[in-house]
Amino acid sequence: MSASKSELKKRAESALEKQAKFGEDIDLHKYREGAKDIPAGRLTDLPDDVQGALLGSGVVPTEEGREGSLVVLDNSVVASSTLGKGFELMDTREAMKKHDWLKEYSWKAVEVDADKYTASTYLADAAGYYIRALPGQKVKLPVQTCLMVGHERTAQTIHNIIIVEEGASLEVVTGCTTKPGVESAIHMGISEFYVKKGGKLTFTMIHNWAEQVGVRPRTGIVVEEGGSYVNNYVILKKVRSVQTYPTAKLVGRGAVAHFNTVAVAQPGAELDLGSRAILSAPESKAEIISRSITTGGTVINRGRLVGEAPDIKAHLECRGLILGDKGVNIAIPELEARVPDVEMTHEASLGKIARDQVEYIMTRGLSEEEAVGMIVRGFLEVGIRNIPEALKAEIDKTIAQSDLAKG
Repeated sequence: MSASKSELKKRAESALEKQAKFGEDIDLHKYREGAKDIPAGRLTDLPDDVQGALLGSGVVPTEEGREGSLVVLDNSVVASSTLGKGFELMDTREAMKKHDWLKEYSWKAVEVDADKYTASTYLADAAGYYIRALPGQKVKLPVQTCLMVGHERTAQTIHNIIIVEEGASLEVVTGCTTKPGVESAIHMGISEFYVKKGGKLTFTMIHNWAEQVGVRPRTGIVVEEGGSYVNNYVILKKVRSVQTYPTAKLVGRGAVAHFNTVAVAQPGAELDLGSRAILSAPESKAEIISRSITTGGTVINRGRLVGEAPDIKAHLECRGLILGDKGVNIAIPELEARVPDVEMTHEASLGKIARDQVEYIMTRGLSEEEAVGMIVRGFLEVGIRNIPEALKAEIDKTIAQSDLAKG
């Protein structure tokens, strides 16, 4: 039986000071609630510097190659458009008013009292994106969303819901960033994803925050029989603190989940990243792959696979590079089997770029810096699709301007 609004509110209020299990504890009292009354307009009408920030986080301002767009600035939806067919896209709050049945999906994959960040978001009646791929519909191009903080010391609270109905497929590219000139803020993004029987969801999140931003995403995914979920996460720029640990529950026979993480911890950054898959249905499969580099910051890669049903297959791979004399890279792979008939594996490696690799590439006529850059690019590549050319250029720029190219 679903909890009532009053019960959920009570639970949230009781958790307002509850610290998260992982990551730096952020004092939310130092931030003010983001504006909810910013006027809405068209994506192409946004200022040039804002459009540049969008591109840097994987969002295409012209909407070329996209089926639809939704942009949240602080706690206001400022742009929304649906160009294609076969799906719904709107502010979560608007969707809750339109669809009475949506309450059965709201705050079911993420608990309101998980920590202070979930509790604060619930009590804020947060804006966010609602996307629903209709039954049997194959949405051809990605739907894009952007979560942008536009004012200093803002607390952005976001609640997203994605539903992929039976036999449907959907790809979503989400960029998270700050408006130029904003340096300090806190982002709390609650996301609940539901993939129905035979559905497919590919979700790519690109973080491009300012240097003093705290980031606390909370994501729960439920995948039913024969469904597939692919999660890509990219963070390259310096940020104060990120702590994320999305959890996929594979509840239907043959359900599949893949997590890919690409992270660079710049000096001063604290990245506590992780993914978890709970395989509770027979013949389900999961894979967690992370690639991380520290050039002076701290990065923790947590991966956890839980096998609760027979005939499941799961693999976890954490690889990290330490470049330069400073920085910390930690890999924490975990396997948990609750039944005997499972196949679960993991591998982890941390270290520096092998000198013989650099020398081999240099024999092809490249300089040492070019050779190191090529190795780093190959290391970070995990097959993430639909990243705009501008963001690919950002990757190269990140490599060139940091210690990556110096070994």
